[in-house]
Amino acid sequence: MSRQHETGSLGEEAVCRYLTERGYEILARNFRISGGEIDIIARNGEDIAFIEVKTRMPGAMESGFDAVGKSKQRRIIRTGYRFCEKYGIGETEYYFRYDIAEVICLNGRILSIDYLENAFDESDYSR
Repeated sequence: MSRQHETGSLGEEAVCRYLTERGYEILARNFRISGGEIDIIARNGEDIAFIEVKTRMPGAMESGFDAVGKSKQRRIIRTGYRFCEKYGIGETEYYFRYDIAEVICLNGRILSIDYLENAFDESDYSR
């Protein structure tokens, strides 16, 4: 496993802990389809959150939030819908939300988690 992959996994693990401490149920991690992946899918009440995790070192040139551009957003939305189709989750039952978590990590230690709910939405995209 590459150092970058290890750091990313550490960030995802930290976000899962962060979410479960706040009452979320983790439904899936690293859900993949051809052309897309979602790091974490979690449920909190009537919300299904599709979460992109970006782990950075302090002082990184690009923030984790800025790293999730329009094309990545489109892939996350498309992948989220495929997850719901696969598991029979309907839009009438849940509110779908697209969140981004930025994790700051140094030498294997989590320094901070900045979590942004509703970081983007489907309004600009078609399925």
